[in-house]
Amino acid sequence: MSASNSLALLTDLYQLTMAYGYWKLGKAGQQAVFHLFFRRAPFRGRYAVAAGLGNAVQWLREFRFSTDDVQYLATLCGNDDRPLFEPAFLDYLSALRLTCDVHAVPEGTLVFAHQPVVRVQGEILQCQILETALLNIINFQTLIATKAARICIAARGEPVLEFGLRRAQGIDGGLAASRAAYIGGCAATSNVLAGKRFGIPVKGTHAHSWVMAFDDELEAFTAYAQAMPNNCVFLVDTYDTLEGVRRAIEVGKQLRQTGHEMVGIRLDSGDLAYLSIEARKLLDEAGFHDAAIVASNDLDEQIIESLKSQGAKVAVWGVGTKLATAYDQPALGGVYKLGALQDDAGQWQPKIKLSEQAIKTSIPGVLQTRRFETSDRMVADMIYDEMHGADDRLEIVDLKDATRSKQLDRHLAARDLLQPVLRNGEFVADDEPLAAMRQRVVQQMAQLHPTIRRLLNPHEYPVGLDVGLHERRDAMIRQAR
Repeated sequence: MSASNSLALLTDLYQLTMAYGYWKLGKAGQQAVFHLFFRRAPFRGRYAVAAGLGNAVQWLREFRFSTDDVQYLATLCGNDDRPLFEPAFLDYLSALRLTCDVHAVPEGTLVFAHQPVVRVQGEILQCQILETALLNIINFQTLIATKAARICIAARGEPVLEFGLRRAQGIDGGLAASRAAYIGGCAATSNVLAGKRFGIPVKGTHAHSWVMAFDDELEAFTAYAQAMPNNCVFLVDTYDTLEGVRRAIEVGKQLRQTGHEMVGIRLDSGDLAYLSIEARKLLDEAGFHDAAIVASNDLDEQIIESLKSQGAKVAVWGVGTKLATAYDQPALGGVYKLGALQDDAGQWQPKIKLSEQAIKTSIPGVLQTRRFETSDRMVADMIYDEMHGADDRLEIVDLKDATRSKQLDRHLAARDLLQPVLRNGEFVADDEPLAAMRQRVVQQMAQLHPTIRRLLNPHEYPVGLDVGLHERRDAMIRQAR
């Protein structure tokens, strides 16, 4: 594999130093289970939208240490200026092929704090060196998909367009943000490369520079209509916004004479509530009832919700910087923790990490999440250990407060969220179009109680440990202390 294609070194050095230690001690092949999860939902909300699995799987399928990779690793030295890794270990990496099993929740699934989003099982050396890249991919796209879902909630079903490429965190960040935003509910993107790669609808017309390139606004609109009569959303705020609307109407009438229709206008500055209301009056009085008003200008879910409460007449929302950069929360904070190890007798032994902070004490076992629901409502999620199965008592215990528990109705429908993606390193899941992931978000949002979806002080969705797992975990904590 050439250096240009290999991404095996997309990792932190300590993953490779631990891998070397496992190999050196003869433990590289010990079977292990790791879980990727987050401890707190982003944006002061109660849920996240799982995203990024497709890119993660692509990385896993192409995982190889190239000749250039191991040659670079051979140059690394310890604090004694001697090589960090011995040649036999680098030969081992050169020949390494993944044989892990990977289970994950499908993209577009609503997930909650402490639930496993991805589970990796296999040789501990392999599981360990996958950690950084999986977190990098899943954390970012889950964050952006969640932000998009929140913005779409605020828009109340009106289309949201993702316009964030120019402010995104680099080329890869821009592409990943466009992909995740579409999964989260956005209707289209301005990112043409993302449109090509992922099949996302693309939207866009012209910028202020187009208007400024002509002697006056009317000439600019007329010229654009002549050039692209089937794509006319006029940006009207270069000089005087309402005068710009009147000029757009004038050109819209000319378009009609040629058999075309003005799509709408865009507002990108000023008091968007007031201007959209006044613009709507002008458009309707001129007979352009179907012309849409598109709004942009540093929008997010809070601003959109405020504009809606003020009666803004916006039909389409263009959201850029605050979506593509997850403006008010820079990272999801997902983690990757060891859940169980297989002993010499082939028996799984649960592992637990303790902490002075209760929220950081891990959940031991080979974990799965079971979702209980009715035909139209998500009821509760149970985290259980597949080594023991779900307890017959059908009771979940709150992770933050063991005095709180919830009894589940035996007649509820139930399904497990983690689905097989790789078996023995081979891809076993069906490829799924982004549109299906996006529709999954829509469906599950409709199943989530409105008080949990709300942006401000949302109610908490019931997620807890299976009572049997809670009892075993509590015993392990007491024994360890």
